[in-house]
Amino acid sequence: MSATWLITGSSSGIGLALVEQLLARGDRVAATLRRPDALNELQARYGQQLWLGQLDVTDPGAVRRVMREAFAHFGRIDVVVSNAGYALFGAGEEVTDEQIEQQLQTNLIGSIQVIRACLPHLRQQGGGRILQVSSEGGQLAYPNFSLYHASKWGIEGFVESVAQEVAPFGIGITLIEPGPTRTHFGAALVRPPTMPAYEHTPAGEVRRAVDSGAFGLKGDPQKMARAMIEVAARHPAPKRLLLGSDAYDRVHSMLTERLAALEGQEAVARSTEVDE
Repeated sequence: MSATWLITGSSSGIGLALVEQLLARGDRVAATLRRPDALNELQARYGQQLWLGQLDVTDPGAVRRVMREAFAHFGRIDVVVSNAGYALFGAGEEVTDEQIEQQLQTNLIGSIQVIRACLPHLRQQGGGRILQVSSEGGQLAYPNFSLYHASKWGIEGFVESVAQEVAPFGIGITLIEPGPTRTHFGAALVRPPTMPAYEHTPAGEVRRAVDSGAFGLKGDPQKMARAMIEVAARHPAPKRLLLGSDAYDRVHSMLTERLAALEGQEAVARSTEVDE
């Protein structure tokens, strides 16, 4: 049975892979992006199956308007994919105030507003599914990506809470956590001017790894898109879907270390309660 999807950030990477695969299998897609003409070829091929909306997710009013228009156009949307985002690539001291604000406005607040804007429509139609694209970087952190991680850890906390709030309405939310993916990763990074002080630190090491190609990009966006399409049909909605072998290994190792550290603090934690 065909379904209807809304996908933000659909001009490239996993978002574009989703649009292409869904249209090819006969689903209807409302694709939003900052330059709708980027998908003119797909619209010419698929006609009424594809609806295009111009959207910058940093504009909350536009998010609500485009969401209303998309639901009105198709009558029902089964799956909303909040995918728009990018990575700010610099040490925490290097990035500018403006870059910090733009990173959080796009990845964190923009994603929050997309979810908030679709919830009234999903409630009214009796349920639906939301896929929020996060990252393995929503559970662990690399040097030189501090603000990117702040945005991803933030949206994970928001989704963890909201998923519990909307479950009674038949709305399921899954956090999608891809590892480094073979898209336009390096070219798409926003980079502040570097400070010499960080050249021989872990931040500088990560910069050199990215620039030299040593920072592994094993994720296949087409395979990741297929996994997302499959998980959208699973009930109940899993809280998370981690994508990529290296991502799995890194997150597994980090969680194991974190649990061991937590268990080592049990006595201290229990000693800080009020004496009865």
